[in-house]
Amino acid sequence: MMLPVTAFFAGVLALWLMLLTWQVAKLRRTKRILLGDDGHGDAQRLIRGHGNAAETIPIFLILLGLGEGLGAPVWVVGALGVTFTAGRILHGLHFMWHRTDLSMRFSGMVLTLFSTTVAALGVMAHALAELF
Repeated sequence: MMLPVTAFFAGVLALWLMLLTWQVAKLRRTKRILLGDDGHGDAQRLIRGHGNAAETIPIFLILLGLGEGLGAPVWVVGALGVTFTAGRILHGLHFMWHRTDLSMRFSGMVLTLFSTTVAALGVMAHALAELF
């Protein structure tokens, strides 16, 4: 079974995660931090931004792939992928750009939580339809 929409978003989100990883590694090298954040607020902020992405991306991609595999309309799968990706980028940029105002972080999490919730409910509905 081919899952081209999920594959596309998996690639985009993997590249985003690699950019966040690079930002953490670059800061650690600059500040000579071998492990953790060593008490540096900048490092703590970037590490959490990266960690949050690493925590949310896998479950979303699983849900997206399941939805696509169960026959959800391609436009719905694509719209959820765009919404989630936009949320992850907004959230990550908040941490990368040292933003003090929380608008990007808040918007990013709203988009992330919305798209993940819709994907979860959609997968459950498609699964139940297949069972009954």
